[in-house]
Formats: sequence, C-alpha cells, structure tokens
Amino acid sequence: MPHADLELRLLMEAIYAKYSHDFRDYSGSSQKRRVLYALQQLECDTISTLQSKVLHDPTAFQKLLDILTIPFSEMFRDPSYFLALRQHVMPVLRTYPSLKIWIAGCSTGEEVYSMAILLREEGLLERTMLYATDINPASLDKARQGIFPLASVQAFTANYQASGGTAAFSDYYTAAYNAVRFDRTLADNITFADHSLATDHVFSEMHLVCCRNVLIYFKRNLQDRALGLFHESLCHRGFLGLGSKESLDFSSFADRFDPVVKAERLFRKR
Repeated sequence: MPHADLELRLLMEAIYAKYSHDFRDYSGSSQKRRVLYALQQLECDTISTLQSKVLHDPTAFQKLLDILTIPFSEMFRDPSYFLALRQHVMPVLRTYPSLKIWIAGCSTGEEVYSMAILLREEGLLERTMLYATDINPASLDKARQGIFPLASVQAFTANYQASGGTAAFSDYYTAAYNAVRFDRTLADNITFADHSLATDHVFSEMHLVCCRNVLIYFKRNLQDRALGLFHESLCHRGFLGLGSKESLDFSSFADRFDPVVKAERLFRKR
C-alpha cells in the first residue's frame, strides 16, 4: 500500500490529538497488521479514509481501539507463572499487614480475577487492594462484569489446576446461558480504572505490579517509560511480573531489579 507508513503515523497523531490515546510509540509491525485488519472490519480502502472515519465517528474509533489493544487473555494464562507467584511471592506478601497490587493492561479481566482467586486461596484477598487498569473502556466494562464465555472454562480450569489451585475451580463461578459469572466477592477489593502507560502517572506503594504481554507491543522508549512507572510505583523490595516473551535485559532498568524466578519473568526491586 503506497504511503502506508506515513498514513499510519498520521493516524496515530490524529488519534492522540482527538481522543488522547497515545499509540505513537507502539511497535510498527504489529500496529500496521492491526490497522490493515481494521480497514477490512470498518470497510475502508485506505488508512487515510480510516482516519477520517474514526475522527468523525466515536463508535468507529471504539471498534478500532478494540483492534489496536488486542483484548485477549485467559485465566491463569501461563500457569507456571502463577505457580511461581504462589511459591515465591505470596510467602513474602503474607508478611505485610495490608497489600496493594497493580494489574496493568488488564484487558477484559481474566488476569485480575485469577489474581483474586490466588490471593483468596493464600488468605490474602481481604487485606489486598487490587488496581486493574487498561486504556480500553469497553474492556474495562467487561472486566467489571466478571462474565466469560462458558466455552472458555475448560481451558481456564486446566490452567488453574496447573497453577497449583487448591480448590475446585467451579466453586468460583456460576454458569447460565452459555456464560459463567465469577463470584462477585472476588471483585470487592478491585478498582477498575482507565490508565495509559504512555501518558499517565504512577500508582504508589505497590507490593506487586503485573504487566504481562503488553510491553512486547511497545517500542523501546515506551517500554522504558512503562518500566519506569512500575519501578517508581513499587514499594521497597516490591515485585514485578512480566509476560513470557518480555524481559528487563537491555532495558534502562535491568540493574534496578533482581530476578526471583527469571524463567517466569518475576523480579524484585532492588
């Protein structure tokens, strides 16, 4: 597509100017793939046509936002990560009288409900404040509801069992109409909030920050900005969890964290 790179940059500048969502430092290759997919979904011939459409139609922008932010996750995704949390992080967190945990880029809520279940089984949920943030308001609305497709439950259950779960997974939800609703008390201490790692500020005195499978879509300077937010947000010797394809190596913050379980991308602030 002629001039696609230029049109892509102009689209991202226009989105930032109109809606204050900053995608300008997202990885170019994955961003381009998503925008080309959006052309099909929104019936546009060119990126310039797409730009005009989303600037004049907030509904079209929300559809584009859904595509750009990849609202996909699953409960207890990468079970070995949650097992490492259970074995290496929870014993330390248990020593604090109260806890604050930030799930950054929470998408539709699968990870934050997984964390709430883990905390309940470790006897920590009632003394924990969980902050679940994302830039997509539609994803946050789904996360608040705690409702997921029944078809996903088999995979969720297998992940939960592999993560060291100590109960029957079915104890945490009720099923009806091809969907499951998770126990509302799991969300009693969860605050869902709109937050951008590209433009917004820190949450203070967190004991654990989890941001998994988000940084891989950022260019290096935005990765460093996000890691700076996490470092500043964490309390002394707080923990950081990243995604399976993410790393602190070669970042500006490589020397500010110690590995806890490096294979599972779990680190601790120095």
